[in-house]
Order: sequence, then C-alpha cells, then structure tokens
Amino acid sequence: MHTLWKGSISFGLVNVPVKMHAATESQEFKFNYLHKDCKNRIRSIKKCPTCDMEVGSDDLVKGFEYEKDRYVILNEDDLISLEQPMSRSIDILDFINLPEIDPIYYQKSYYLSPEETAMKAYRLLCQSMEESGKVALARVTMRSKQHLACLRVFEKGLVMETMHYPKEIRHMDVVWDNVVPTKVELTMARQLIENLARPFEPEKYHDELHEQMVGLIESKIAGETYQVEAPAKGGKVVDLMEALRASIALTENEKGQLKAREEEGPAIKSIKSAKPVKADKLIKADDSRELVKTVGKGDESDTEKILEKDKPIDKPKSTLTPRKRITRRAKEA
Repeated sequence: MHTLWKGSISFGLVNVPVKMHAATESQEFKFNYLHKDCKNRIRSIKKCPTCDMEVGSDDLVKGFEYEKDRYVILNEDDLISLEQPMSRSIDILDFINLPEIDPIYYQKSYYLSPEETAMKAYRLLCQSMEESGKVALARVTMRSKQHLACLRVFEKGLVMETMHYPKEIRHMDVVWDNVVPTKVELTMARQLIENLARPFEPEKYHDELHEQMVGLIESKIAGETYQVEAPAKGGKVVDLMEALRASIALTENEKGQLKAREEEGPAIKSIKSAKPVKADKLIKADDSRELVKTVGKGDESDTEKILEKDKPIDKPKSTLTPRKRITRRAKEA
C-alpha cells in the first residue's frame, strides 16, 4: 500500500510513529478531451483575454477578489509567512464517544499503520481505545493545511478521518417544520421502514452506473453496440396513504419471500441425504420459479439438476478498471 505521509501519533508524552495510506480509492472513469478530427489530446492554455496572449507560469500571481473585478495580490512571501510548519505529528486533543460526531463532519479516510519499532505502542493505543469505547479527536498538518481529525479503531487498526470544521458545515433552511403528519401516516411509515430494515451487508450494494460504463467501454473497444435497459418508471404518487399501503403490501410480499428462502436454504442442502421420494412429488425451485418433478427411487441425478439450477450463474468479472494516478503531492510526501 502506497505511503502518503509519515509522522507520529502524539498523546501525552507518548509518540507512536506511523505511516499514512489512502483507505479508499475512486472507481470513477476519467475521460480526456480529444480533437474531434485527429483524435489527439488537446492542451490547456492559460491566456490573458485583456492582453490577448498566452501566459506562462512565471507570469502568474495569486489574487483574492474582495469586490467585483478588484483583487488583492498575495505573493509567495505572504503565503509562506502563514504556512503551518510540517510538524509530522498527529496531536490528540480529546477522547470522546463516537456517536457524538455527526457523519456530516467526516471528509476523507486514511489508514494509519505502525512503523516496525512502534508496533507495541500502536497495539496498546488500539486496544485501550477499543476497550474504552472512545475515539480520539486530533489535529494534523498536511500539505500546508491544518486539519481536524478523528482517530478510531477499524479492523484491528487505526483509521483517521479528516473532518470539516463547524464553520464549513452549511445548515438547511427548514420551512416544513410546521407540517404535521397524522398518527395513521406515521404508523404506516414506521411499518414500511420495519419491512425494509436489513442488517448492513456492504457486499450487496454495487455501483450500477460504473458497471454499465465498463460494459459500454468494452463494447466500444470490441466494435460492438451496447444497450442499457431503460429503468422502470415509478407511478405518480397521487395520494400519500395509497402510496404507503401499496408500498407496505409490496414489501410484506418481498419480506415473506426472503424469509421462505432462508427457511428453505438448509432443506435444499440436505436433499442428497434425504430418503428417496416417490414419483409425482413436486418441488418448487427458488430461482427459476418452475415446478420440477423428482422421479424414481434413488434417482439422484434429477436432484443434482435441481441443485445446479438453483445456483446463481457467475458472470465473468471485467478486468477494466480506471487508471490509477499518483499525484505530485503524493510523490513528494
């Protein structure tokens, strides 16, 4: 895993040397602009419209627009005087309870791994935080900018979340506060939520648009056409109560099917060990939703066909992934 930053976690008089790694990576496809005629990449040019000339990097200065078309110029010496020193330290300020932090404050996640000489101190910090149920609020300087951060235990290690400062959080203008739902509407809405409640299984969620983009690009490379199925249009909501009733009926049906699958799962696994079934007994196959007949005494071949039919077909995974780029800042860290 590429190291973005090296420093140490500081709490009290204890210092734990650590390395920082990106915890997430974007799977978004980046496109280049090409000239339509020759299919070559275009070049971005900095041009002054007043002087009607191309401007090089040596002729650029930074300015802040404090009024319309009026700027105050800040030179490099001005900016250097304000830069935070590269302390290479993650200074823990407080230990707090994780539920007290609203997720809106979180910005970006980084893994913190220990240097070889600091594994015991690192493990001590992880275990003590885990047992106390606390997370650490810290201050860290990266790329000449001071960040507020949260350190917490994740997968037996530490993850650091950079955070927004309170001034960076925008607040909504609540104009619907005086709208009061009826007790019946609240009851039905809570029932709908209950019907849709599931344990969090991140593996079952996937980026459908990313998969379609992969299919489109691979089809273009192969010279084939790619067609995306049009999403089903939802019905227009005319009456809130009718929409709630219809949604509850639909989710009750789905919930019943899910429960039936969970109950039938162990039964299907034990088909091979069951006693032979006499002819004309019908078994319902889950996925195909067809009725199939098991015939003959001790005929295991038909049962195996049922099992094979129930197995989901694994599609070959695409090897096409967005190109990873290492930024100049990451190289310099």
